[in-house]
Amino acid sequence: MAGRIPKNFIDDLISRSDIVDVIDSRVKLRKKGKDYRACCPFHNGSNNSSFSVSSDKQFYHCFNCGVSGNVVTFLMEYDGIEFVDAVEVLAEQLSIEVPREETGHKQNATSYVDRKDLYQLMADITRYYQQQLRTHKNSEKVISYLKNRGLSGKTAKYFQIGYAPDGWDEVRKTFAINKQTEQQLIDAGMLISKDNGGSYDRFRDRLMFPILDRRGRVIGFGGRVFDDTTPKYLNSPETPIFHKGKELYGLYQVKQAEKDVKRILVVEGYMDVVALGQFDINYAVASLGTATTPDHIQLLFRQTSEVICCFDGDNAGRTAAWRALENALPAIQDGRTLRFMFLPDGEDPDSLVQKEGKDFFEKLIDQAMPLSDFLFQQLLTQVDMRSADSKSKLAQLAIPLLTKLPDSVFRQMMETRLISLLGIEKEGLQKLLPAPQAVEKKATSQKITPMRLAISLLLQDPQMAYQLAEIPEFKEMQIPGLTLLNSLLEICRVTPHLSTGLLLEHWRNEPEEKLLITLATWKHQVQEDKYEEVFFDILDKFLSMHLTQRIEFLKQKSRQGETLTKEETLQLTQLIKEQKQH
Repeated sequence: MAGRIPKNFIDDLISRSDIVDVIDSRVKLRKKGKDYRACCPFHNGSNNSSFSVSSDKQFYHCFNCGVSGNVVTFLMEYDGIEFVDAVEVLAEQLSIEVPREETGHKQNATSYVDRKDLYQLMADITRYYQQQLRTHKNSEKVISYLKNRGLSGKTAKYFQIGYAPDGWDEVRKTFAINKQTEQQLIDAGMLISKDNGGSYDRFRDRLMFPILDRRGRVIGFGGRVFDDTTPKYLNSPETPIFHKGKELYGLYQVKQAEKDVKRILVVEGYMDVVALGQFDINYAVASLGTATTPDHIQLLFRQTSEVICCFDGDNAGRTAAWRALENALPAIQDGRTLRFMFLPDGEDPDSLVQKEGKDFFEKLIDQAMPLSDFLFQQLLTQVDMRSADSKSKLAQLAIPLLTKLPDSVFRQMMETRLISLLGIEKEGLQKLLPAPQAVEKKATSQKITPMRLAISLLLQDPQMAYQLAEIPEFKEMQIPGLTLLNSLLEICRVTPHLSTGLLLEHWRNEPEEKLLITLATWKHQVQEDKYEEVFFDILDKFLSMHLTQRIEFLKQKSRQGETLTKEETLQLTQLIKEQKQH
C-alpha cells in the first residue's frame, strides 16, 4: 500500500526546482533588480509590481495582499491542487518518480492515498465507458446518435467520450470487487448507496463526458440521455476530487491545444464544447451545470486575458449573462477583457456551428459585446433617462456595480461613462462613490526584539548559519523564542545551499508556520550586507546574557550561605573570565 512521501525527497525536490521558472510559466515575470515582479495573481489590484519572486530565497511575496510561500505553496494556491498533487507536478517536470514510504496501518496513511486511488479508479471507468461505446449491444444506437450530431470518431476519442450501459449495476459488478472499492466508488460519485444496504450505478444508458482537472486526470462525469428523459444532463456530485464550482469542462483540452491561450469562450453544455472542437474552435469550455462562479472567472483569467461568455439571446440567457457579469467585476483589471456573445433565437453553439460553420461562428465571437456596453445597456432598460428621478435611479443601480471594480484605468473609464449619462460633474460622482476596492495589506506591526530579528535574519539568509558550531548554552537558557531559533539552526547548520522557501517547508502546517512566514517577509530595516554581522552580534548578546545569568545564579547561591561545589567554583571563575573577554 502506498504511504507517505519521504521528507528528504520533498526537500530535494524543492531544492532542484526553480520557483522563477515555475511561476513564470503561469504568471509572466519581469526582472527588477535581482528579483522578479508581476501583478499579483491572488488579488485584484492595479499594482503590476506588488508580487515579488526571489530566485535566491526561492520564495514569493505580495506586498499588498500578503500572500507568501515557496514553489509548492504557489502550485497549491495557483493551480488549486493539494500538497501531494503539487509535489507530483514538480516531480513530473523533473522527470522523477515520487517514492512512498511503506506503512502497515491504513490509519497512518494520509488522505492522499485514497485520493490517488480515486483518480486511478476514475481513469479505469473512463476506459470502460469508451470500450462500451464500441462493444456494447447498444453501441450502434450510440454511434448513430453521435453521427447524427455531426461528431466524428476522432472527436469522440479526443474528448474520451464513452457510454454508460443501461443496467443498474454494470459499473458496480465490474469495479466493486470488495467492500472497500465499493465505498470508493460511492465516494467518487459513481455509485449511489441504497437505504437498505448495497448500491447501484448513478449513470445508466447515457453518453458519458469525462471531466478532467488541470492535470488531465478524470475527476467526474457528465452524462447525457439519448431521448427526452429528464434530467437531460446528469453530473457527478461533489466528491473529494470534484468541486463543480471550481472546474470547467474542456479547460485541459484548451491548454493542450494552445500553449499561449489568446482567448477562451465559455459555453453552457458539453456538446457545445465538443462540437466547437470538431470545427477547430478549440478554445471553448463549459461550466458544469452551474452559473459562472467567481472561482471560474479567476481560473479563466489565469489562463488568458480575454474571456467571452456565450449565452442564448432570450431573457434567460441575458439573466445568466448578468450573473456572470456581477461575479466577474472584482476580477476585471487593466489588461483583462470580458465580453458577451448572444446567439440567435433557438440556436446553441452546437447547432449554429454545425449549420453555419467555423468562419461564421468566429465572426460572431469577434462581434461579442464588451462588458461596459452590456452593463450600461442592461441598466438603461430599467430607467427612463428623460427625468431627473430616473437619472438618480441609474446612479443607484450603477454605483454598487462600479465599486466592485478594482482601482484601474477601466474603472475610471466606467465612471466617466456614468458621469456622461447622468450629466453631472466628476466631483458630484466622487461624493457618491466609496473608495476604490484596492487590496492593501499593511505590513504586520512587529515589535523589534532581538529574538524576532535573529529569526527573521536567519529565515531571509539561512546559508549564513551553515556549518555553524552548536551552542550548548542555548539549550540551557530560558528566553522566549529560543527553542524555535534552535530548531532553525539545527537545520541550517547541516544543510548547504538552503533557501528561505525550503527552510519554511519544514514548518508546513505547524503552529509556528504563520509567524515564520511573517518574519521571513519582515522589513526590519537591516541592510542585506549587514545580515550576518547583526545576526551573530545578537547570538553573542544571548551568550552574554547566559553568562550574566549563570554568574548571578552562582553568586546568589554563595551569598545565601550555600557552599559551592568544586566544579561550580571553577565554573564561576571561568565564567567571570569569559565575561571580561566579552
